[in-house]
Amino acid sequence: MSRTHRYEVEVTWTGNTGSGTSGYRDYARDHDVAGVETPGKPVILGSADPAFRGDPQRWNPEELLVVSLSQCHMLWYLALCAKAGIVVTAYSDRPEGTMSENAEGSGIFTDVTLRPQVSITDPERAGDATGLHHEAHRMCFIANSVNFPVTAEPTVTVS
Repeated sequence: MSRTHRYEVEVTWTGNTGSGTSGYRDYARDHDVAGVETPGKPVILGSADPAFRGDPQRWNPEELLVVSLSQCHMLWYLALCAKAGIVVTAYSDRPEGTMSENAEGSGIFTDVTLRPQVSITDPERAGDATGLHHEAHRMCFIANSVNFPVTAEPTVTVS
């Protein structure tokens, strides 16, 4: 049985410094991302990448794309480990994405590398725990939706 899920958010530009977009340097790239169906969620403070006149203290869309890939992989991985009887006690990731900017200013992501660091309780399951990263990647909704390679370089240790 296939199902369809919809995700609705609200993005509001907050960067009008008084003269709107009267010039490229005359406005801030600041914006807020909020939930529509769940208004109690914290607002995400967004901006452009600092290379494009954005605020480095706010999240930019490129970072959020990389984070979405990492989150999706992690959530699938944890579910698969639970189903396989592998007890994970810690998980962290330091993903990295590469975007190549074209001469006219547009760009394209060329790759994202996930680097999950996982701790498990049973040393005999380390091989299984490592192998489940491949399945997590195969199942990840976000990784299945992008047109560039997403790879994982996992490390599994026993806690």
